[in-house]
Amino acid sequence: MERRSFLKMSAALGCAATVTGCNSSSDDANVIPPKPPVGDEQITWSSCLVNCGSNCPVKVFSRDGVITRVETDHDIVDGDDIYQVRACARGRSLRQRTYAVDRLKTPMKRVGKRGEGKFIPITWDEAAKTIGTKLASVIAEHGNKAIFRSYGSGAYYGFASNACFNRLFNLNGGCLNAYGNYSWAQQMEAAKHTFGTGSTDGSSTVTLAESDFLLGIAYNPSEIRQSGSGEGYDYLKALQKSNGLKVVMIDPRYTDSMLGKESKWLPIRPGTDAAFAEAIAYQMINSGWVDENSLDFINKYAIGYDAASIGTQQAIFAVSGDKTHQEYAKVMKPEENYRDYILSLGIYADAPKKTAEWAEKITGIPEAQIKQIADDLMASTRPYIVVGAGVNRQANGEQSIRALYMLSVLTGKLGNLGASNGELPYMSGMYRAGIPTGSNPVKESISFFTWSEAIHHGKTMTARSHGVRGTVGLDTPLGTNIKVIISASDSSLLNQHAEINNTANILKDESGVELIVSCDCWMTPGAKFADIILPDTSWLESNDLVNDSYASGALGYITAMKSAIDPMWDCKSMYEAAALIAKYMGCEAEFTEGKTEAQWLEELYQKTKDSSTNLGVVPAFPATYKEAQVIGFFRKNMNDKHVALQSYIKDGKALSTPSGKIEIYSAELAWRAANWDQESTTAVKGDTITAIPQYTVTWDGYEDEETKVDYPIQLAGYHTKGRTHSSYHNVPWLREAVEDAVWVNPMDGTKHGLSSGDKIEMYNGRGSIAVKVRITPRVAPGVFALGQGAWFNPGNTVGSTGYLIDEGGAINTLTRYQPSPVAKGNPQHTIRVAIKKI
Repeated sequence: MERRSFLKMSAALGCAATVTGCNSSSDDANVIPPKPPVGDEQITWSSCLVNCGSNCPVKVFSRDGVITRVETDHDIVDGDDIYQVRACARGRSLRQRTYAVDRLKTPMKRVGKRGEGKFIPITWDEAAKTIGTKLASVIAEHGNKAIFRSYGSGAYYGFASNACFNRLFNLNGGCLNAYGNYSWAQQMEAAKHTFGTGSTDGSSTVTLAESDFLLGIAYNPSEIRQSGSGEGYDYLKALQKSNGLKVVMIDPRYTDSMLGKESKWLPIRPGTDAAFAEAIAYQMINSGWVDENSLDFINKYAIGYDAASIGTQQAIFAVSGDKTHQEYAKVMKPEENYRDYILSLGIYADAPKKTAEWAEKITGIPEAQIKQIADDLMASTRPYIVVGAGVNRQANGEQSIRALYMLSVLTGKLGNLGASNGELPYMSGMYRAGIPTGSNPVKESISFFTWSEAIHHGKTMTARSHGVRGTVGLDTPLGTNIKVIISASDSSLLNQHAEINNTANILKDESGVELIVSCDCWMTPGAKFADIILPDTSWLESNDLVNDSYASGALGYITAMKSAIDPMWDCKSMYEAAALIAKYMGCEAEFTEGKTEAQWLEELYQKTKDSSTNLGVVPAFPATYKEAQVIGFFRKNMNDKHVALQSYIKDGKALSTPSGKIEIYSAELAWRAANWDQESTTAVKGDTITAIPQYTVTWDGYEDEETKVDYPIQLAGYHTKGRTHSSYHNVPWLREAVEDAVWVNPMDGTKHGLSSGDKIEMYNGRGSIAVKVRITPRVAPGVFALGQGAWFNPGNTVGSTGYLIDEGGAINTLTRYQPSPVAKGNPQHTIRVAIKKI
């Protein structure tokens, strides 16, 4: 027997043993060895659908109903326009993830206390009846606003996705809406109030090849977007094409997006990015460069640089006839302009000048280096500025993002090929039809991040206090607490939400939320808090139709997924699960429309095939979905060289801001500052809203004197290559390949007496985690760096602040629940800790 054939047979036997070992019958003790596989090897296409933004295709090999191996796309030879979409290590480990020992196998109901993880099996019929009956009774008693489908992105499916639950709810009067997300909430608000965009309208990554200077702040596509066709791939190709490009990276960590590809790495203290931006702005303005080179551009395309531009816009709003704009005019203050703020003039005369010397003390970046970056920006003809999303996930990250966006405005080069405005790069993609969800009759919505608070305080939450949308006026309360949570492919129920110990206590309290349903494939930390568990099918067991997601770069693609094996145990897709619940809510016929899954997929495929966006796909789409499944994978270069703000600067199309211009001074934020609760009422340091971007000293930040004595170390979270958020943490292969250890600079190692391999307790007033140390110069002094997404797993040892030590090392054991001032978003990268050797 050839070695390759032997290895394939060994893999198949191993998988078969795994499946047999999961049998729940009383015969488990008498396991019969499986027979060697004798059938032909089958090849099907599936996808890795975690929320990294790529949805990479994978080729699945199976025999006798057992997956033998998973390979990535290697069917074509790479060219300039069409190339392989190679999955990273996560996608290539899907066989291990599918056969994981913690796979959910049957519907279950809780028998212990919430969080204990004690369940007994039940039938699908009992599960669906329990859920459907409870949904109906809660709607009758509390209204549809008491129903909440928590934000989950663990499965970026096409058809059988958590959208099926949205369809179910909308057929029954709707549910409480949520706006924003854990990744981009604050930057979306910053972009909205600056450019009238959604924060992902920066110039396409491929246009970086036309730039002469790249300033990347927390920009890390090589780790965040690892796909062989994603943003990271476009980034590498652009660097190869642009030989004269100077690359300066600002980041607390020396990331894989550097590794010799950068001209310079400047480590920065977390949360101080706005001070860095203001010092560069000071150099550009104080030197007279802006007056001589970009002032005409600023005066034409922006408002808020000086008092005159604000006064002019205020007068326009006052006579506009638009009630909202008239309200803005009443609170606008021309004296609060950007130029005076940066130069410490006018009402800001008593504030320190935003010099490079001032910023060095805050950011840790040397004065000379800050001045050099300013010189580079002023000398550049096509500066590409890009700000990674890690900056926005800070306390008052809105301010940091807006401050960094200002640098692109000051250059006066926006709208030109090779330049960008600081937003994440624009990504085009192929169209894929999805199951229609209908419209939600409930008009109110809360910030995605405030759901845990809405369990006990939803009744009193308002627009003024919590940013509630859809209510009348600022002080009309939401009026209802959350009583039912449906969590589908979602770790934000616990692991990815802030302050895990507090969140767990909220979920344990059955006087609050009355029913928690988890629909997932694995027993995640959040699933342990469910009342009913619904076992979903994994991707390799599913038929579906998916596109290339939101960050796949220049290449678009469609995968016609075909199940490699039948659904194991008693697992059902989210479509089947929602349809069963619909039966007990009296809307099964409306939900299914009399169609099977196969009929739905054929219908959606035809809509996808006929889309003009998908013309020119390679190979051409066949006539039917079943034929498409045989081919499996279709691709097309979208050839989109989007240039940020080109339609405004070059084509004259007004922006979607209230003024139609770039807003250095935001009239809407001026109005919110005058009307919303902030630091003066909340007593939360840095909980402030201002019309212009301003560096803000916040809770747990570098300059927060109140916490730095007890918790002297800044802890920076980051995305590891072994997980997407928390997905894939339960694959041992990946935990071996990507170490879960806290990065510590050698200077800090010496200071604290630490060596690589030491185990420490990191703690603050919110919890404790146990984690291994890795000494490395790839992190800024004074900053520890830990990959986020590890699964919460409290042990039996009480930590330094009275909480059980989380042996899993989940960073959100240490993060704070404190919604940001504008977006009411996620500040989970702002952390201070102390340490102790274990």
